Amino acid sequence: MRVLVVDDELRTAALLRRGLCEQGYAVDVAHEAEDAIWRAIEFRYAVVVLDVLLPGMDGFEVCRRLRASGCWTPVLLLTARDDVEDRVQGLDAGADDYLTKPFSFSELTARIRALTRRGSAERPVVLQAGDLRLDPARRQVWMGQAEVALSAKEFALLELFLRHPGQVLSRTRILEHVWDFAYDGGSNVVDQYVRYLRRKIDRPFGVVCLETVRGAGYRLRAAQGPASSG
Repeated sequence: MRVLVVDDELRTAALLRRGLCEQGYAVDVAHEAEDAIWRAIEFRYAVVVLDVLLPGMDGFEVCRRLRASGCWTPVLLLTARDDVEDRVQGLDAGADDYLTKPFSFSELTARIRALTRRGSAERPVVLQAGDLRLDPARRQVWMGQAEVALSAKEFALLELFLRHPGQVLSRTRILEHVWDFAYDGGSNVVDQYVRYLRRKIDRPFGVVCLETVRGAGYRLRAAQGPASSG
């Protein structure tokens, strides 16, 4: 199996390459972000071992660009920081796993084996229904060509709808997925946030994406029309 190691520190990259070669892997090395992106897109790798701290473009952005290009090779991020925020940022960027420095080489190879067993199933770069698009990795939303700014909860709610287009989602189901089981604010919060979304993705573009299904909940339908020309 072929592995791509991305690290701008020559000594670290050489050590990783030597150790992985001793384990039977074929290893390519990239020291710069642009070279790493080109290699990962151009060639088929089992795993990309990607250091977060790269000059010019960090590992998070490298991962985002790979996913945006349709490259879903498993990515293992190497980071010197163990902050929750960094881990979340890496996973949101499309990484499959992370390992905090310093790490044991045996753990690195174990995680690589786990990722290769999991494989690199194709995943959509964006979720889309008609002119409405949502990019989970970049956390961006567009209606036609116009970008739409959403709050965190609005984004989570819209993502849920886009993962189930055309399906009627009950208020209870929405509460369980967007909020949590302990939330005691009542189901009216769902109605409130649906109204917020309608003000941003329906009314400004003269379309109706979010439909009320009386007695059942809400449904997202593909909207096309005025937004297409935007």
